[in-house]
Amino acid sequence: MIIERLFAANQLRNYHYLIACAETGDALVIDPLDYQACLNRARDRGWTIRQILNTHEHPDHTAGNAALVAATGARVLAHERAAARIGGVDQSLSGGERLRVGRTVELECLDTPGHTFAHLCLLAQSGTPALFSGDTLFNAGVGNCSGGGDPQVLYGTCSGQLAKLPPATRVYPGHDYLLRNLAFTLHIDPSNQLAKHWQERCAGLEAETQPVLTLADEQQINCFFRLDEPAVREGVRALSPRLAADAGARELFVRLRELRDKW
Repeated sequence: MIIERLFAANQLRNYHYLIACAETGDALVIDPLDYQACLNRARDRGWTIRQILNTHEHPDHTAGNAALVAATGARVLAHERAAARIGGVDQSLSGGERLRVGRTVELECLDTPGHTFAHLCLLAQSGTPALFSGDTLFNAGVGNCSGGGDPQVLYGTCSGQLAKLPPATRVYPGHDYLLRNLAFTLHIDPSNQLAKHWQERCAGLEAETQPVLTLADEQQINCFFRLDEPAVREGVRALSPRLAADAGARELFVRLRELRDKW
């Protein structure tokens, strides 16, 4: 499996991904807002774009569909509950289904609600596992829920599915929010030395050259995955005095998301 990460250089800092089969040159594009950049990269690599996957229905992930379909004839795939809102979807998907790209690439669809109620992540398990996480999981953060989601549902997705994936899983999110999220991590937990390390290492890098982090990294720098850590709990309670000292992980997660929304 070959992975190409493209940065849209827009205000929302979108990432797009091309996933290609090394044998056939067939490619799948994830969330092609900047469709021309996707076309150019595929042309440069000698690949044929045959499928488009939208992780969810928000326009910054779907607006390039029509032009990319017109240029390539690719089929559009999306969550079964988002298909009608997206329009032009050729195949509706649900959790557990598997997609093939060429002869060598297989991707599993994960039903990951929270950012929206119709959100898919893609998991590649051959070789080193890779998670294409859309707006569910970001580097050092998680998605907001203001565009049709629910933070309590997002907590269930993160704790019940994503946190249980292999630690070596590489994380490919839908946006580059790494530095902003690291700053929030340190706002909550100033003692997090690894977050400081990544902040210093990545401060001068362009989005396309940011390192690809793993779930093991997230367990160290993503406060939404570190709810059992006393420093995180203390940081949240310092900013939320009414939060009970014995608040559970779900309540901490929801409050942490509220703090991030206002930060």
